[in-house]
Amino acid sequence: ILSNLKRRKLISMVTRKSVKISKGPSYAPTRVKRAADLTKEMLDSGDWKTTPFKPYNFKTLGEKVGGGYLHPLLKVRAEFRKILMEMGFQEMPTNKWVESSFWNFDTLFQPQSHPARDAHDTFFIKEPRETVKVPPDYFAKVKTMHEKGGGGSIGYRYDFDDREAYKNLLRTHTTAISSQMLYKLAKKCQEDGAFQPARYFSIDRVFRNETMDATHLCEFHQVEGLVADVDLSLGDLIGTIETFFRKIGITQLRFKPAFNPYTEPSMEIFGYHPILKKWTEIGNSGMFRPEMLGPMGLPENVRVIAWGLSLERPTMIKYKIDNIRDLFGHKVEMARTRSAPICRF
Repeated sequence: ILSNLKRRKLISMVTRKSVKISKGPSYAPTRVKRAADLTKEMLDSGDWKTTPFKPYNFKTLGEKVGGGYLHPLLKVRAEFRKILMEMGFQEMPTNKWVESSFWNFDTLFQPQSHPARDAHDTFFIKEPRETVKVPPDYFAKVKTMHEKGGGGSIGYRYDFDDREAYKNLLRTHTTAISSQMLYKLAKKCQEDGAFQPARYFSIDRVFRNETMDATHLCEFHQVEGLVADVDLSLGDLIGTIETFFRKIGITQLRFKPAFNPYTEPSMEIFGYHPILKKWTEIGNSGMFRPEMLGPMGLPENVRVIAWGLSLERPTMIKYKIDNIRDLFGHKVEMARTRSAPICRF
């Protein structure tokens, strides 16, 4: 009968749904958003007792934690350190950025009238203005070498100012530490009665009041190495430098004669920059003068070869960066640090 009535369209099928609403155990006249975290303010006010919290899912995975990223300078520093230690060098303690003018300049046989000791080239410390301690016997020998000379040298023939030597400054090079290490080596030689050859290196920060440009900063890192042994020559210095740079992948090197107050002969080191398409100065080198080594008490036949270079410029060549301010300083992009590849030479 129903099918006949549907066919004749006298009836139609209708679906009716009904919903019954009643107050549940969590009924509230207004909707309250559940809190996800327990805060200090809730604990202070006591609101945590009445605040509804979201259920905690102990099985869910937390947000992925991103690990730290090594700056390209640190990557190159670690590689340099590894290479130098493989070459038999011992790392010097260079964690003291403030040095006296005595260790930074005077022990290196750098005259007190040298332009590098002016305020426009060096950052001097206002407080404490002066150091409180220097080796008195060694100080007197250095002073005599400056004023009168010794060992065939006539010195600089000027009146050495003790107060100038006591001035504190931000070290302009890590050679201040090299001088201290050689002084300790000489003392050990005198105590033991025999000289022990040594190889030292350091990689740390130095400060110079320079005009900043694409390849210069007021604050940068210096890599320094030195070898103290009997009857070393300039050929030993060139060979050591070439060996080091070959290990870090820089094979295009040039050496240019230069002048340094504490090395003779002296050479500037140039490396070819593939991006800038030019030769860039990446370091300095030389043999420490007898006027520097004599007051320390090292044997006369001991020679010391040394070289220093910035950490930034080889890093720029390695990572093909054309502006040093994109590598070190407040303008560095964090994305570059995250994406910098592992340093391998």
